[in-house]
Amino acid sequence: MVRGGRHLGDKAYFPAHVEEGAMIVEHQDEDAGASAVIEPVEPGEAGVEGAAVLGGPAGIPVERIAAEVLSAFMAQHYLEQAVPPILVVSHMPPDKALLEALSLQAGRKVTLVRQPQGQRRSWLEMAQKGAELALSRRLAEQGSQQARTRALADTIGIDMEDLALLRVECFDISHTAGEATQASCVVFHHHEMQNAEYRRYNIQDITPGDDYAAMRQVLTRRYQKLVEMLEQAQEPGIEGGEAGAPSASSAQALVPSVVLIDGGKGQVEVARQVFEELGLDIGPDGRPSLELGQGSAALMLVAQIRDEAHRFAITGMRARRAKVRNTSRLEEIEGVGARRRQKLLTRFGGLRGVVAASIDELASVDGISHALAEEIYRQLH
Repeated sequence: MVRGGRHLGDKAYFPAHVEEGAMIVEHQDEDAGASAVIEPVEPGEAGVEGAAVLGGPAGIPVERIAAEVLSAFMAQHYLEQAVPPILVVSHMPPDKALLEALSLQAGRKVTLVRQPQGQRRSWLEMAQKGAELALSRRLAEQGSQQARTRALADTIGIDMEDLALLRVECFDISHTAGEATQASCVVFHHHEMQNAEYRRYNIQDITPGDDYAAMRQVLTRRYQKLVEMLEQAQEPGIEGGEAGAPSASSAQALVPSVVLIDGGKGQVEVARQVFEELGLDIGPDGRPSLELGQGSAALMLVAQIRDEAHRFAITGMRARRAKVRNTSRLEEIEGVGARRRQKLLTRFGGLRGVVAASIDELASVDGISHALAEEIYRQLH
């Protein structure tokens, strides 16, 4: 990002489904022939507010695929971003419609510069070099993460041909002195954390602070549904997708290879009991305890997943606790019962609106006297 001639920062993006994009490009080349070409625009326009420099690693062997990838990225990137008047690019989009769409969105002409000179050329080289470094770092990290996955599988004796399918689910219980108890489940597979598959569970109807009961509840709720999916997928005459029934392969893919329980022997015993009650196979779990050295790649992966479970649980618990405490602030005010509380929340659109209301505004609510309005205001400030 460049504004007023100053480099304000950069960020690397890694597009998904690149292989499918390559296939589409090849198909278009065969059926549609050559696409329209946007001629390079020489730099030098006066009064430029800012510019974006977009580039990929130099030396990509298939230029057309690189152009398609960059074009798709630009279209998606500027859906929620302001479009600058100048885009310096390493590859020209093959379709003129993209430039027209960006100009329409920006409300003014957007210019693409393909072969910049001077300072813009330096910026493009910086973008290309940055992309190369980011890609090298990403590949190195992926290699390291894959090595950790392999180490974990070897350590606990999992024989799996495709380690990308190794699925780990980790559970953590979080609360403050028994208040607002939540359980979190984080998921690791394809060698990385899968944020979209994270889940939080509000734990109810247990003795406050009973972590064993909380763990039993979340594991039962989590895996009871999985067992039902597996049973449904195995019913004769039912195929995956029929009447919403899951396929056997899709249901099986959700069965974790490893379940990590954050806690001590008591929590692990609760997990064993739940899995036995649900009929899940825990036969391979009869091994003696293992002690891994601090440099163990398997231990590093376990610690990474556990720390993520901690983070996810704590952020959810804090949000829930704040919600519970805010709601209770009205309940603690003498003279504000359920009916008056509901009228206040409805009138001002929630607790935040009640807090922001003046005494006179509070007193305008049916059933709230001026004296009670003064007390409510005093209690909330």
